[in-house]
Amino acid sequence: MSDLLPRIYNSFDPSRPLPAGDPQYVDCREVRGDENIESDVGKRIRNSDQSTYQLYTGHRGSGKSTELRRLQKSLEDHGFFVVYFEADEEDIDPQNVEYIDILLACTRRFLKDIRSANVAPIQNWLRDRGQELKDLALMDVSLDKISLEQSLAMFTKLTASIRAEPTQRAKIREKVNPHTITLLTALNEFIADARQHLPNGKTKLAMIVDNLDRIPIDFQDNGRSNHEEIFLDRSEQLKGLDCHMIYTVPIALVYSRWANEVQTIYGTTQVLPMVMVQEQNGSVYPTGLAKLREAIQRRVQTYAPDLDLDTQVFDSRETLERLCIACGGHIRELMQMMQDSINRTDQFPISAKSVQRAITELRAVYHRAVEEPEWERLALVSYRRREIPNDNEHRSLLQRRCILEYRCLDREGEIRIWYDVHPLIYKIQRFQDELAKLKP
Repeated sequence: MSDLLPRIYNSFDPSRPLPAGDPQYVDCREVRGDENIESDVGKRIRNSDQSTYQLYTGHRGSGKSTELRRLQKSLEDHGFFVVYFEADEEDIDPQNVEYIDILLACTRRFLKDIRSANVAPIQNWLRDRGQELKDLALMDVSLDKISLEQSLAMFTKLTASIRAEPTQRAKIREKVNPHTITLLTALNEFIADARQHLPNGKTKLAMIVDNLDRIPIDFQDNGRSNHEEIFLDRSEQLKGLDCHMIYTVPIALVYSRWANEVQTIYGTTQVLPMVMVQEQNGSVYPTGLAKLREAIQRRVQTYAPDLDLDTQVFDSRETLERLCIACGGHIRELMQMMQDSINRTDQFPISAKSVQRAITELRAVYHRAVEEPEWERLALVSYRRREIPNDNEHRSLLQRRCILEYRCLDREGEIRIWYDVHPLIYKIQRFQDELAKLKP
């Protein structure tokens, strides 16, 4: 029993997306507006004779990576070879990213995952860029013959330098940006050959680029945001790769004045909302609460299948439900607060005091995240029947999870979308003061 707490603690690692088929996965479609990535995104890919280009979004930490891994497995089961990567792990810096960074990252990942294709088009592109790469001190091999491994190493150097070396970043972009079209052409030649030589008898190709939703919004001097410059201004290039592409995208862009343009370019963007733990009127939603209980139960039972959740893991059912409601249906924050609660526990059950400390500490983070003029805006969201204006200020609050999105099906089967202030913010006195001003 001495190692039980650490084992259970690590099962709640908030940074670890669940692989497809993991027994800890909980199907939350019925409390997320019937969202289903395998049909909503996957069927569009499987049914189309042409390459498709789709965006996928949701609050950071809502479980997108877990869902994308389910999509990957589903596509693989239908004969696809899927190149999946988390763009911010090795390839890009979300705090400073441009389109060229994404293209270079995609190129590197294709070279890394598909070794059977003819790499000559990429080799020729590198050879043509030889002088520029030498000027950047990135080319240290003969230009006469560049192997696949050397080609991969070159793109690894490019992406690593852009990500980690600010002094090199601008220089690389300046040298490579004029040649994006030729790189796209070379990469598409590589992709065309790759389709004929995919491993395990696969015949179709798709790429999933995860974690681009982590790009924070930044407005340029011309008034356009970096989100618009990447996903709208460079949309033809993002759609230039000749295979099925899925990009995650910041949620703020999907709710911007460019929403119609995004839909026109990429089709309907699937949004992964929060797990609905409360009704629009503020009352507890038992079905959603049960899903969060199940998410905790499945992780605990991996190491302690006989422990009762309400009396042996927690000191009471009320303590467990307080934790679930406090996260607002945000899966990663539920995992984070579980770890914080366990850290304050020497042995089971987890006490109400430990849970309250975890809630209080995360509430303090949200308190610091809200700027002074935003308290009134948040109070108005709560007061105006859970609607938000379509402006930059509220999109920023949505991006920072101070406002959460929920979806549910009404009696006619239509999806109803509504918003609420994060439950942790509700008990901050500054918010309550603003809310009191609005009440008659």
